[in-house]
Amino acid sequence: MKFKIYLFDFDGTLVDSMSTFVSVMLRILKENNIAFESDIIKIITPLGYKGTAKYFKKLGLDMPEEQMVSKMNTYALEEYKYRIGAKKNVICTLEKLKENGADLNILTASPHSMLDVCLKRLGIYDMFTNVWSCDDFYTTKADVNIYKMAAEKIGKPIDEILFLDDNYDADKTAKLSGIKVCGVYDLSSEDYINDIKSVADYYIYDFSEILELEMKKES
Repeated sequence: MKFKIYLFDFDGTLVDSMSTFVSVMLRILKENNIAFESDIIKIITPLGYKGTAKYFKKLGLDMPEEQMVSKMNTYALEEYKYRIGAKKNVICTLEKLKENGADLNILTASPHSMLDVCLKRLGIYDMFTNVWSCDDFYTTKADVNIYKMAAEKIGKPIDEILFLDDNYDADKTAKLSGIKVCGVYDLSSEDYINDIKSVADYYIYDFSEILELEMKKES
């Protein structure tokens, strides 16, 4: 295979959770009568809960950031614990990659309270060498350095790693770090497909297409 080291996003890439993320974040703004732009989900998705809380402060939400994060966790945790499922062909593709000797890792904006419990329920937690939340790096996926730090922890040159994410801003920032980027289709980012393709080395509509990437030329 062309790539032996993978760094996956979680929400919208491995699991079908973006509708939950959207409803949780917008619920908090609506409860407090805070106006927001139509592209807010694209903006906040790479930020994580803490980063999103900081952004909500900029929008005018008068609430301590810790309280906002607590609300986000409360509203979303039950969905991650009991209901959110893997996206189509994710589990079988991950199994195939492991069989082929791939090193699988996760880097997500979601906190471990959501991430770990969901992965374990789906039975795929142990497939990954590293399961990282942005919280582990004290920054967000809007920071080009987070991808460099992840590569350092993996112990391989950054250009030997393939990063997969459904979010345009994350893909754009990751590309600037020198990592190889594969955009992933998700309904929540459908309006940004062409934008993602413009910055990514690859783009997939179905997770099983990962197995064919070694046959494709870089853009």
